[in-house]
Amino acid sequence: MPPTTIRSPPSVADYTPLEEFQSQTPASFTGGKPVLYHHLTGAKATIPKSQAGVLAIFPTDAPSRPSRESNGEQAPEEVIEREVDVFVHSESFTSFSKEAEAGVSIPYPSISIHAVKNEGGLSAIWMQLEFSDGGDSDEDYNCIDLTITPRDATQEATKALYEAMSACSDLHPDPNEGEDEEEDYSDRIVFEGSHEALEGFEGVLRGQSDGGLPPPMPGSGGWITADNVNEYFDADGTWIKDGDQQDDAEEDEELGDGAGRTRGHDEVDNDGVNGGQDEEAKRARTE
Repeated sequence: MPPTTIRSPPSVADYTPLEEFQSQTPASFTGGKPVLYHHLTGAKATIPKSQAGVLAIFPTDAPSRPSRESNGEQAPEEVIEREVDVFVHSESFTSFSKEAEAGVSIPYPSISIHAVKNEGGLSAIWMQLEFSDGGDSDEDYNCIDLTITPRDATQEATKALYEAMSACSDLHPDPNEGEDEEEDYSDRIVFEGSHEALEGFEGVLRGQSDGGLPPPMPGSGGWITADNVNEYFDADGTWIKDGDQQDDAEEDEELGDGAGRTRGHDEVDNDGVNGGQDEEAKRARTE
């Protein structure tokens, strides 16, 4: 999201103070003035000179000075510094420079990072801004390192600014977040086949073309639990059809020799099988 350049200085009267907004029920939740979460006057805004020209308050011909930060191995980077008034409100992060006679309103999704930093013994807010030129590659983004130092550069003043920015950022989640992420189906069972969901009704299946009920879901005859899951799925997680399961069970059960064949009389032994009895064990027939 690109920043918006403004030419007229904002005023506190353009906003509804947060305390007032929280103390009463608004007449409407649409329209109305933006809610002002925090306001600073006489703050210092700085960016590297190499990044000048993107924000209206930092033109390329603006004077620069050496940065207060140095790693001791190379010369400090040149930075451009402006005195600005800051308005942290519910719609955007706005700063205005009377010296430049210009200001910028930065959408919160364009503030990819904001954090507290110490620069030259002063407490400040550093933020990384990302403005897209419409493409998807890294070259299509303008990245700006913007630092805001309150006039009273204490930890308390910086913390108040940080918390206000965090609260407003939560009101504007990144619309592109999670856009390229594929849905993960690893934690669920997906049934393939003729089970077609009815559009607009979660968990409702479309019936048969002849008006009948939809086909039964696997396991619909009872609960699938850890104790019987092997009856419905094989080791690879593939659904076991009822017919396949029955066929496998029959194949596993081996029948003895002679199964399915009728034995003749001469094959029957006399050990009591098929009615055979010892002669002595027979009762004498009485007249």
